[in-house]
Amino acid sequence: MNNPKEILATIQTELIKDTPNWDHLLKATLAHFDCSTGTLHFLDGASLLQLQTQVGIPDFLIPKLTTIPIGKGMAGIAAERRKPVEMCNLQTDDSGVARPSAKDTKVEGSLAAPLIHNETLYGTIGIAKPVPYDFTEAEMDLLMQIGALISEKLK
Repeated sequence: MNNPKEILATIQTELIKDTPNWDHLLKATLAHFDCSTGTLHFLDGASLLQLQTQVGIPDFLIPKLTTIPIGKGMAGIAAERRKPVEMCNLQTDDSGVARPSAKDTKVEGSLAAPLIHNETLYGTIGIAKPVPYDFTEAEMDLLMQIGALISEKLK
């Protein structure tokens, strides 16, 4: 993992724009964490998570993750719990947290975090590696910081 100050500065620079490039922001986050796959969902007025951008998700899975109810899948559970949800190996998980179709992504080490500012939920960000991986507390905290910065722009 690179210097956390660098990714936070990159995110802040993108968020200064009137219309942030969410795709660029997600790609920068993935590069920082050395991840191959990621999603950014924003909460809509109906309390559903709507896909804003993604990287590395197979085309046939996009319809299944375009709209996610709170409490369903890793993103929905991170939103519901308002804290990060981490899996060392999504491929072998039997906790029921990940949806069965999530295994089709072929990712293993996965982390989803809520976008929260002033205790208000704005969405989720998810990152994943193609290998088993345990995200550290510092990495989870950093993804929460990134989520808070994004949330400030969405408020």
